[in-house]
Parts: sequence; structure tokens; C-alpha cells
Amino acid sequence: MNSLSFSASAKSENFVGRDFIFTAINKFLHRYPKGYFTIVGVPGSGKSAILAQFVRQNPHTIYYNAQIAGKNRVEAFFPEVCTQLNLLLENLSSTSPQPSPQTMTETGFINAHEGSWLFSTLLQQVSENLPDQKIIIVIDGLDGIDINSQAVGTNLFYLPRYLPDQIYFIFARRPYQKSHSGLLIEAPSQVLDLADYPVENRQDIKAYIRKKRTAETQSSQRNIIELINENEDNFMYVQQVLKAMADGFYSVNNFDQIPLDLETYYQQHWQKMQGDGLSDVAMDILRVLTAEETQPMSTVAISQIIKADVFDVAEIMETWLEFLQEIHTNKETKYQLYHQSFRLYLHDYSTLRNI
Repeated sequence: MNSLSFSASAKSENFVGRDFIFTAINKFLHRYPKGYFTIVGVPGSGKSAILAQFVRQNPHTIYYNAQIAGKNRVEAFFPEVCTQLNLLLENLSSTSPQPSPQTMTETGFINAHEGSWLFSTLLQQVSENLPDQKIIIVIDGLDGIDINSQAVGTNLFYLPRYLPDQIYFIFARRPYQKSHSGLLIEAPSQVLDLADYPVENRQDIKAYIRKKRTAETQSSQRNIIELINENEDNFMYVQQVLKAMADGFYSVNNFDQIPLDLETYYQQHWQKMQGDGLSDVAMDILRVLTAEETQPMSTVAISQIIKADVFDVAEIMETWLEFLQEIHTNKETKYQLYHQSFRLYLHDYSTLRNI
């Protein structure tokens, strides 16, 4: 029923753990008659693999990946998800959807408002005709949605403010400013931030390493310890390091290199951080964040170091929030780049004036 992509499916092949997340989702589904459940995590924290595993375990789930090229606009979202809803209604109910799939295809979703109306209509029909069936729509990469292609003030993908009974959405997204969530909803909701579960994340990482360890890595236990410390909690980093070790990427006594696939991943982050270009203030902030001796710092502390207006610093940090880790101490919020390896990657760029 779902259209789980090959890349997402592949991410769940060596899946381990994450029981605390599935427990939270299942509790939400049983506690509320409808609602929105969001998984928040920094890049590489395993969000896509979690959703892929959930979809594999729940075959009637409708799946959509907004991270795939060409899938981050509402014009792509409505036809695909409405088609899946139609099929679900046809397969599980004796009632034909109105409008019919053929009519919906012929209209071509002329505009977003039409698509939004069709979407809400289908959700209502599904709710009425399948009263005993929980309908779950999973959207991966909510942060990748092109909000600029929509009317100002509208929900991401024009998602409904109100939900019929038995309709649930499960999202994955990177850290975001709560006041800029892109969602105005009046339905039960819950946010699970992976950063709030450091112990569980590290336990799952260790289980993943045990499962992935090959003959080559078994004979290189010291190298694993050198590259992956006991506090590591980023699945993407661990996955790429283990793969690089198995491929013989690292030379003897030289573990400072970044695996090529991981470098490509970081390059995508860097391109998004640059946007239309970085100001002098942004470059100064980057130098502070990538300095070897830098500890988590507040926007006030950073502004004092670079002698810039704190509001300018805060504005730039907000645009980079998905690549930062927030540390809350007392009444102060401090920031650092989300991973040491990413810091090392950006360090080379932060030492240059003209990019």
C-alpha cells in the first residue's frame, strides 16, 4: 500500500533498537482518536530509518518522503498521497471514493487549494467508511518542504488544521524554531525530541555497531574505539565510519580523514547553510563554532566575541538551527554544531574569508 522508497527501505535493513520511540508512538495512537506525532532529531540521528521500520511493520501506512528531489512541493504531495488514500478506501471499504481516482487524475490538481480540498475530503471519507481502521500518514523530511511555494501563513503541504477521527500523521524533521513550525493545528499532538534520550540513543548505537561489525572490524577493535567514542549517538557517522573501515579507507595511524560519502552529506549541509551567501557576521559565527577549543556558547557570548549585534547573531543561528545542538543550562540556551566530525569539515571553510 505504501510507497516506501528503496533508499528508505535500505536504511531499515540493519535496523536495531529504537524501542522507546515505537513505544511512544503506539501509546499516542492508543491514547488519542487522531493526531500529529513528530520525531525531531539532528541530521544523521536515524529518523528516516525509524520511519522506514515503522512502515515495514505497518503495511497499511501511507508513506511520503519530502527529501526526495521533486517531492518537496505540494503539487507532488497531493496527487501521490490522495492516490494512496483512494486505493486504501477501495481495498478496505465497499464505498467508492468521491471524487473518483479517475476524476482526480483528470483534474490534475490544478491548484493547491483544490488539492487541499480533495485531500481533506478524502480524509473525511476514509474516516467515515473505515471507522475501525487507524489511517496513518508518514511524512519524512518535513524540514525539506519548499514553504516558499505556498501561500504565506499556510500549513506545510496545506496539512489540515482539524483531523477526522482515526486519522494520524507521523513526521520526522530536524530541529526547528517552535514558533516557526509551519503547522497550525487543533488536534492532539506530541513531539519526541531524540536529544532528550541520550542514554537510549547511545545504547542503540552500541547495538548497531555489534550487529554491523565485520571480520575486518573485529580485528580492528582499537580502531573502532579510536573513531567511535562511547558517547557517540549519530547513526550516519557510525554507519559511514564502519563502512570506511571495512573498505580499508583509513590509513595506519591516520583517522582524521572523513569518508567520501560522509563528506558529500556534509557538503549538502554546508550548501544549505550558505543559502544565497554568507555575511561577514555569519562567517565570524562559523569561526567561533568551528574553533577547536569552543564549548557550547550562547548567542550573547558569541556576539561579544565577534563584536556583533546579538539580534543579528540570533537571527543567523536560527537559520542554522537544524545543524546545531541546543544545550539548556539554567535559563540560558547554548549552541554547538551537531557533530564533531561536521565541525572538522566546516573548520576548513571557516578559515577562509572569501567563499
